Amino acid sequence: MSTPQSSTVFAAFSLDSANLSKSAINTVRATLGISGVIALIVGILITFWPKNSALVLTVILAIYFVIAGLAYLGLGIFSKGISGGARTLDIILGLLFLIGGVIALFNVQTAAAALAVFLGILIGILWIVEGVVALVQSGDSPSRGWTIFFGILSVVAGIIVLFSPLWGAVVLFVIAGIALIVLGIIQIVRAFTFGRGAGGAAATA
Repeated sequence: MSTPQSSTVFAAFSLDSANLSKSAINTVRATLGISGVIALIVGILITFWPKNSALVLTVILAIYFVIAGLAYLGLGIFSKGISGGARTLDIILGLLFLIGGVIALFNVQTAAAALAVFLGILIGILWIVEGVVALVQSGDSPSRGWTIFFGILSVVAGIIVLFSPLWGAVVLFVIAGIALIVLGIIQIVRAFTFGRGAGGAAATA
């Protein structure tokens, strides 16, 4: 007997509880619930305490840099199966990671501000480039007016963020927090509702 493909092609996006056992449904529920709670907590922290959240994120990145630096140093010093040039590059990269991580850990507030400015500048440049590309391609677009409008809006927004990268990064940070809150709530609701109509099928699986 052939199984229908419609429920498995995009399984990651539309999981069909009718084909799952009770233990599998419980696993999915637990996964959705845990990820939803984490997203909700992180979203609330970012939205209502953006400064403290930025500091925590900076500390996490700094610790990652230190660990990555030690790993690359170990790889460059102790690996015998790679060339001398590759080992040298690993050692240099490890030192850069380690130095950056240590500096960030001892100057968390400065590092957080620098990270925010860097992200703001990067986002501003990306928006300007995206807007220019949209304007260049507007002649081939079926909805030329909307494409031109989007291009101009993207360029203007990019310029504004470039002139105030810290402000732009903070705004985007808060938007990300709100998005995480919404996502967390949706995941928690899915955790409670997933597989309710498949009780009989799950029991017999």
